[in-house]
Amino acid sequence: MTTSRITDLLSRHPLVDGHNDLLWELRTLANYDLDAVDVAGPVARTQTDIPRLRAGGVGAQFWSVWVPCELPPAQAVTATLEQIDAGHALIERYATDFGLAATADDIEKIFASGRIASLFGAEGGHSIGNSLATLRTLYALGVRYLTLTHEKNTDWADAATDEPAHGGLTAFGVEVVREMNRMGMLVDISHVAPSTMDDALDATEAPLVFSHSSARAVCDHVRNVPDPVLARMPANGGVVMVTFVPPFLTDEAAEWGRRYSAERERRGVDLSVEGLREMSDWLAGNPRPVVTAKTVADHVEHVREVAGVAHVGIGGDYDGYPLFPDDMPDVAGYPALFAELADRGWSDGDLVALAGGNLIRTLRDAEAVARDLQARRGPSRVRIEDVDS
Repeated sequence: MTTSRITDLLSRHPLVDGHNDLLWELRTLANYDLDAVDVAGPVARTQTDIPRLRAGGVGAQFWSVWVPCELPPAQAVTATLEQIDAGHALIERYATDFGLAATADDIEKIFASGRIASLFGAEGGHSIGNSLATLRTLYALGVRYLTLTHEKNTDWADAATDEPAHGGLTAFGVEVVREMNRMGMLVDISHVAPSTMDDALDATEAPLVFSHSSARAVCDHVRNVPDPVLARMPANGGVVMVTFVPPFLTDEAAEWGRRYSAERERRGVDLSVEGLREMSDWLAGNPRPVVTAKTVADHVEHVREVAGVAHVGIGGDYDGYPLFPDDMPDVAGYPALFAELADRGWSDGDLVALAGGNLIRTLRDAEAVARDLQARRGPSRVRIEDVDS
């Protein structure tokens, strides 16, 4: 009964996932050659393809246009544009399955047409090369959120996984947030330091998101959201999209992940499904701690307890890490989480809010703020050298 209930619910209401790294996998596997990696059929080398998206009930997807932090600014911008170009090519090639969405209304219309609404999220402020004009260009090309940092600090924001350099956002960082608000681009504070989370919440005039983060009280990982920040989400109106990456879910998996990453880097192996095969000997002697949909549900319920059911969503991060929960190994796995929550007593209304209702509301609210701000101020011409020394 639970299975049919979840299938029916996701057929009528869009499941919006906040983060998927398929585009980078297409780059590394085949330089974006969709003949070589045809996602219309089963793809063994990725965690994402169209049949599994359909099986998972995915109704809308933010495709990450991540590029490495180590790239010089001009190269980072170029690589980001290449990622966006590949995303458009993906949507155009599989037009019977995907549709490009620019607004909350588009998500609902495309889902109603039987297709998967597709949006882009730029994962890291290094992708704009310290330029608000570049930020506006990304928006024009379909990017609907910018993660303020990735693993390294930018020149204007501190990351969770780097040594603090700014104490949060600089003056230019605040200007980035203000300009995103003016355009209607969601401010994403996954990956950032708690000081940056607080500064962004202080600076923003619109709801913001965590596109793929879990609860720090459940797993003490720097990529997760502390309770004091969760407690600020109702006043902001945004959404925490819980991720499925095992090292962010349990302390045991986090410790295993540190050892796996150290060995992977020692061997020069990619963080990918392909790279996982090259680590088979190490994996045989270092079994991963068990992580399941129940583990993910613990994070979802904690976010609900602290922030409220109106402020929790889903951000799987498939194809961004080689291993996922045992019963959710790829994008077909979302129903396992919803079935677990249903068994814990979640109502249909609450499951719909989690699936995508909250994110759609957040995006629609950000669009309303943007209309108001555009009536009062034009594009910002601030340069980083004007305000940061």
